[in-house]
Amino acid sequence: MQKIAFLIIGIGALIGAGYYVYWFFSSDIDLLFRLGVGAVVVGVLILLGVVIQQRIKASKDEDFKGVKY
Repeated sequence: MQKIAFLIIGIGALIGAGYYVYWFFSSDIDLLFRLGVGAVVVGVLILLGVVIQQRIKASKDEDFKGVKY
């Protein structure tokens, strides 16, 4: 059930992001501003990807043998 919820959230986020990208590039906004916003978005996505990658790598090294439920 949790996977379905994440899938629905992801689809909704992609639809929203797609509409925003369409609006952003079809409106009359200065090209330099568009490039600046695009650079910030790409930088944030790269940082987010690095953090996710580090957390996945760190979770494989965790040892929970002495932990009680």
